[in-house]
Amino acid sequence: VQLQAYGGGLVQPGGSLRLSCAASGFISGSNVMGWHRQAPGKQRELVAVIGREGITEYTDSVKGRFIISRDNAKNTVSLQMDSLNPEDTAIYYCYFRTYRGVVYWGQGTLVTVSS
Repeated sequence: VQLQAYGGGLVQPGGSLRLSCAASGFISGSNVMGWHRQAPGKQRELVAVIGREGITEYTDSVKGRFIISRDNAKNTVSLQMDSLNPEDTAIYYCYFRTYRGVVYWGQGTLVTVSS
């Protein structure tokens, strides 16, 4: 499975960004797609994930601000990020987990929230 991420960039506090990721390759069965992030000096953490059936999970700090969605026909996942703050600054990694638990990562895209 290959993952290609799009989006990211520089945004002012309170602004919005949208990340997208497309999966390609051998994709079958149930899977989970989503995003993790790693801020400078911190461990990588889950941001939001969504199952093929639409069940979602968010880290507490982004609840009410970020919305994850997916298009199963296109094997894509998107993350709409609103009300961004400097603590959201990180490299965001697209994430794909197969039904057997094999994990794939995208190349990472930088999100910088700064005035």
